[in-house]
Amino acid sequence: MNADILARYAANRLRVVRQARYSLASENCIDLVLFLNGLPVATAELKTDFTQSIDDAIDQYRFDRNPRPKGQGVEPLLNFLSGALVHFAVSNSEVHMTTQLAGPATAFLPFNKGDHGAKGNPPNLAGHRTSYLWEEVWQRDSWLEIIGRYLVTRRDDKKKIASITFPRYHQLDATRKLQTKVLEEGAGGKFLIQHSAGSGKTNSIAWSAHFLADLHDAKNEKLFSTVIVISDRNVIDAQLQDALFDFQRTTGVVATIKSEGASKSGQLAEALAAGKKIIVCTIQTFPFALEEVRRLAATEGKRFAVIADEAHSSQTGEAAAKLKQVLSPEELAELGDGGEVSTEDMLAAQMAARANDKGITYVAFTATPKAKTLQLFGRPPKPDQPVGDDNLPAPFHVYSMRQAIEEGFILDVLKNYTPYRLAFRLANNGKEWDDKEVERDAALKGIMRWVRLHPYNISQKVQIVVEHFRETVAPLLEGRAKAMVVLGSRLEAVRWQLAIEKYIKSRGYKIGTLVAFSGEVDDSQSGSDPFTETSKVLNPGLNGRDIRDAFKGDEFQILLVANKFQTGFDQPLLCGMYVDRRLAGIQAVQTLSQLNRAYPGKDTTYVLDFVNSSEEVLAAFKTYY
Repeated sequence: MNADILARYAANRLRVVRQARYSLASENCIDLVLFLNGLPVATAELKTDFTQSIDDAIDQYRFDRNPRPKGQGVEPLLNFLSGALVHFAVSNSEVHMTTQLAGPATAFLPFNKGDHGAKGNPPNLAGHRTSYLWEEVWQRDSWLEIIGRYLVTRRDDKKKIASITFPRYHQLDATRKLQTKVLEEGAGGKFLIQHSAGSGKTNSIAWSAHFLADLHDAKNEKLFSTVIVISDRNVIDAQLQDALFDFQRTTGVVATIKSEGASKSGQLAEALAAGKKIIVCTIQTFPFALEEVRRLAATEGKRFAVIADEAHSSQTGEAAAKLKQVLSPEELAELGDGGEVSTEDMLAAQMAARANDKGITYVAFTATPKAKTLQLFGRPPKPDQPVGDDNLPAPFHVYSMRQAIEEGFILDVLKNYTPYRLAFRLANNGKEWDDKEVERDAALKGIMRWVRLHPYNISQKVQIVVEHFRETVAPLLEGRAKAMVVLGSRLEAVRWQLAIEKYIKSRGYKIGTLVAFSGEVDDSQSGSDPFTETSKVLNPGLNGRDIRDAFKGDEFQILLVANKFQTGFDQPLLCGMYVDRRLAGIQAVQTLSQLNRAYPGKDTTYVLDFVNSSEEVLAAFKTYY
């Protein structure tokens, strides 16, 4: 609307210089340098697949493009912050990029579209597989938008710029497609973005929130009064809040609602009334937020966008009552045993209770959507045809688990997955482990439960877990590797913790253990008082710390969990998992995926499963692969 700004925008000069000689100390030149108004913003080394690969371009940057060569001055074009903002390695088939050259230690990230769920790029009948780089990404308006709105800096404790964030291709693609579709359809749509762990979901959410908050329609009217971001308490306190604040161009755009101090609903109403562009709230505050947003949409015609991150929390009160309408009997039983509830469950409960929300756009980010979420948020590929087997609701945008594994952002946790039956057979010269398949028969469930809780059985399994951990897992990551034991109930967690501590002490091993579960457990067999995770008997080394924080340190190696931390627990040092509970479908994927976080030197994970079969687990993973 501002003619001066448009004129200034049109006056930007974008230039490409080929074979740019950049050094006073050598004859070195770089294939392409992209300039904006005379300032170098990007460099690119090009390789043709016929003679060299993308790795040759990456190695050229690592070994021949050192920003600080020995015995020489700094190279201004290559030096971090003073030089180009991003460096691309490009071949006919792949693109990789980095924002910081550091000689041989330089880390490049893939900047590829993905090839039908795998890494790389799809074939291009009209030219090179990588032509999207110059045709779309470096296209004038696109490139100016990336530099002006996507690039962000991260500062360290001393407020010095420590890193520059440049979007990966799927982040750029998802956030742009989302804006385009929302503009085309107006408020009231539903979007499911299925991005695997390792996709940089926090940044994608932060970009989406800021872009939706600034979106204007064809009449130049603001599309949304406010964008509400729902997340996990722990995430809000750390990454997401930092990202949202880093990404804001003017101060005061983002407000955070925490449950301390003033009442949640009061704080929320204030922030909404003040017209804050982005409000971040926890999953606990979400029901209040939604109620207020629906009221404003109905009475004042305001429009809102709600962005839901994958969050989990133990629920009580009003929220839990609403949830009971949509949870399956298994999920309800789990909730009763101190289980946690996800944002997806919350949204499903809210949606089931209400018809369409005309003024509210929902965007759900999740790595492993439940069938219910797909039904509520997915979009049939052929929108004009009835939903059926060949037209099932699908995610709006996908960055697959397979692509994340192949690109090295997460590990494949099924590589060393062993059911105990097989482990037993391998250890006992092919002899079968004889245990009648009785668990599925309801009449025998009580007997099985007794068997599972029997001190002898627990002590046998504890021995297997501790010895396997010592032998196989503990030596990984230079002795810093950790493991998780996943148990079927809180009662089992209490008994296992007492048994594992007893065994470790009797052997004189230096292994620290923690146990995590919600609420309290009565078990007269183990002690007269109820047990909680802060009990001195169970977790004597906690000393008032949060379990997540305590487990980060070097004193604890094994964490036992029951209905807690089975999803969304971010501990990259986890290399081993012992499963002693029935895991079905999505739960298997979410639980085992706790192991997949990448970490320097981490290339192996181990799963020993006492209960489930390889076939069932593989089938569950294939849904999201």
